[in-house]
Amino acid sequence: MKQIIQQLKNSRSVLIASHINPDGDALGSLLALGLAMEALDIKATLYNESDIPAVYRFLPEIDRIQNQISRVHAYETAIILDCSNLDRIGRATDIVTQIPMVINIDHHTTNTRFGERHLIDNKACATVELVFRLLKEMAIPISTAMATSIYTGIVTDTGSFRFSNTNASAFAICNEMVQLGVKPIHIAQHLYGSYSLGRIKLLNQALESIEISNNGSLSLMTLTQKMLKETGTQPGDAEGLIHYARRIEDVKMAALIQEQANGRKYNAGEKNYHVSLRSDGSIDVAAIASTFGGGGHPSAAGFSIESTIKKIKETIKAIPELN
Repeated sequence: MKQIIQQLKNSRSVLIASHINPDGDALGSLLALGLAMEALDIKATLYNESDIPAVYRFLPEIDRIQNQISRVHAYETAIILDCSNLDRIGRATDIVTQIPMVINIDHHTTNTRFGERHLIDNKACATVELVFRLLKEMAIPISTAMATSIYTGIVTDTGSFRFSNTNASAFAICNEMVQLGVKPIHIAQHLYGSYSLGRIKLLNQALESIEISNNGSLSLMTLTQKMLKETGTQPGDAEGLIHYARRIEDVKMAALIQEQANGRKYNAGEKNYHVSLRSDGSIDVAAIASTFGGGGHPSAAGFSIESTIKKIKETIKAIPELN
């Protein structure tokens, strides 16, 4: 941490990025650290390739996040947040490798230790917990905007304190954020209080797509670009849908196979998919995801793959732990 702090203090301009299809932890970490850098008079560019999910657009300063990077040589330092490997940031991977110093801040067990400086702790409840520790070490006052981002990151990544990564720090940090002005009911209303009609229609189609394996241990949910178009929704509206598949009685693991849209051409019949995996704790989905170049946590992980839906389903159904 001391090496990272020294590097940041020596930097005039930094690029801060988080993973594609961002969740609350990725965005919360991005915003909190970005605002902290500006408090130190360090110019910070906040980057995420994907559209911001509607559910997170309430976050303060969310419009600062951009999906284009220019003048890469202007950055002395890149900070990559909540990514188990560098490819998780998407098409900017090659650009980031041109930046002299890459700092890797993450809490995933499958982190590949990319970059020159690491702040990695898989016992942290969320990456935003590590950002919080960094701000404390640097004695940066936490504004209400930063506190809102930190609180949101922890609440979402712990599943509102329901997941196994919920630790004492999660409660302690959130309590401190409330003392700094965060209103839990305000955040809860945005995260869970209402959905667009399009998202409800998307949920209906996603539920209709569910398949259960013969022994009942696996549920498969599919989400295509056609479904998004028909319901007038964005990829971010799919966040949380996999939990419906996971909560089916006797299911040990759920997989959401989500078609991606990036304009690339593939072999005949193949497309780019992101596969999200969730387990009841009896199956290490991080280990499964890592075999496909992905990563995550033992009970929540994912990977990207170029294939067909049929082949992906066959591959997942053949996983030994499910048979």
